[in-house]
Amino acid sequence: MHGSRAKTMTSLQKWTAAAGEATARYSVVLFFLGFGLAKFTHAEAVAIHPLLVHSPFLFWLPGLFDQRLSSEIIGVVEIALALMMASRQLTPRISAIGSYGIAASLVVTLSFLITTPQLDPALSGYIVKDLTLLGVALWSAGEASRAAGSPSPPQEMSA
Repeated sequence: MHGSRAKTMTSLQKWTAAAGEATARYSVVLFFLGFGLAKFTHAEAVAIHPLLVHSPFLFWLPGLFDQRLSSEIIGVVEIALALMMASRQLTPRISAIGSYGIAASLVVTLSFLITTPQLDPALSGYIVKDLTLLGVALWSAGEASRAAGSPSPPQEMSA
């Protein structure tokens, strides 16, 4: 009996897991909807401009477009990715793609910590939270991919 414990979940465990998953996924969705909508404000366009011009990933945006349009383009992408991630119950594959997109976006945001000279310490502290959001986005991508029936990576065979 010692090594053969039943692998069944109690009702509380099932409810807790489901509530945790929904809270994790949809809180990131809300963050990205909020971040995306904020990108349509003048204040946000001004605030992100120094981050963009020093980014090895996004430097081209302010080179092609003015401050406001650069910010709005990012806003559209953030809103689209949030809506994709939120589609988990209807289209897990689209949710997985959106989750991977959010993860990539968060890697870019985290890179601002090392690419932006004289970054305000308060902004640095705010950006660090993106590490947690990145973890949730990666979990969401994996979970939604499994739900969509994506093939599993080959398992390593033991000799």
